[in-house]
Amino acid sequence: MPEQAPGVRIDGLTVVYKTAAGELPAVRDISLTLEPGTITGIVGESGSGKSTLALSLLNAVQPPGRIAAGSVEIDGLGDVVGLRGEELRKARGRHVGYVFQAAQNSLNPLKTVGKQLLDLGRSHGVEDLRGLVREAKELLGRMGLDGARVLDSHQHELSGGMRQRVGIMLALVLNAHLVVLDEPTTALDMITQANILKIVREVHAERGLTTLVITHDIGVVAEVADRLAVMYGGRLVEQGPTREVLGAPSHPYTRGLIKAIPRLVGDIDEAQALPGRPPTLTSVPDQGCVFRDRCPLRMDVCDTVDPAAVPLGSRIVACHAVNVKEHA
Repeated sequence: MPEQAPGVRIDGLTVVYKTAAGELPAVRDISLTLEPGTITGIVGESGSGKSTLALSLLNAVQPPGRIAAGSVEIDGLGDVVGLRGEELRKARGRHVGYVFQAAQNSLNPLKTVGKQLLDLGRSHGVEDLRGLVREAKELLGRMGLDGARVLDSHQHELSGGMRQRVGIMLALVLNAHLVVLDEPTTALDMITQANILKIVREVHAERGLTTLVITHDIGVVAEVADRLAVMYGGRLVEQGPTREVLGAPSHPYTRGLIKAIPRLVGDIDEAQALPGRPPTLTSVPDQGCVFRDRCPLRMDVCDTVDPAAVPLGSRIVACHAVNVKEHA
């Protein structure tokens, strides 16, 4: 296991799901690098393929889905797409910690948190189970919880914010250096959200992690991420340093997402909803740009040619109109 934060290189990743209409791509030809020690945010509307991409880091896409092409190289592990059986099981938790979208759904309602912690330790061959409990209490204490009380509790005795922190503890307690957080602040009130994001930043820095945060909330990404990747219809349409992307978005979808956020000050009517709806698995076009039906910059080429992801300075953008403008 690497003692330092691992880098991750996703290359040409395509994930398909079997449907009545044949195998359809939920994630198509994604290439993304997570630099060691950084926090990367992936943002996009529901159904854009964010969680499917995140599950690919664990090689945990469930049937009727499958990884059809590409690789996910993790330092110290190799290509997880090729891992199977016991090798793959050991990688989950030991190398890659995962905080699932609804933390309460990943806890067993019939067992205390402490019993689930011990089950986790035994399944990964941890010999010092007392040490594991000590580490769990310390992590929970760092997150503002009474560790002993939480370990003695069932999930229904914990609030949503507490369960989310338990999820983070379980993802970190085996000393994983790559952590994936899927919608870490969904269904939490504003103050609890702020606390969770503060914890994510602190734990990331102290433990020297490489962190991936999946969210539909640009505010979450602005708060924690070094780099931002914007996803739409199974494609990455823009990626780059968070401040640059949010300060001067290039892709029309990124611009639309930012314009749709209501401001705390000024005229609330200035927030403009994106017209139309995001595509579903069965309505994603099989050729051309996935965003064209909602795009104010649509051109003829968008109907037939899928825009390539092109480097533009520190960014990578997949948009015919932006690339034409940049190279004009």
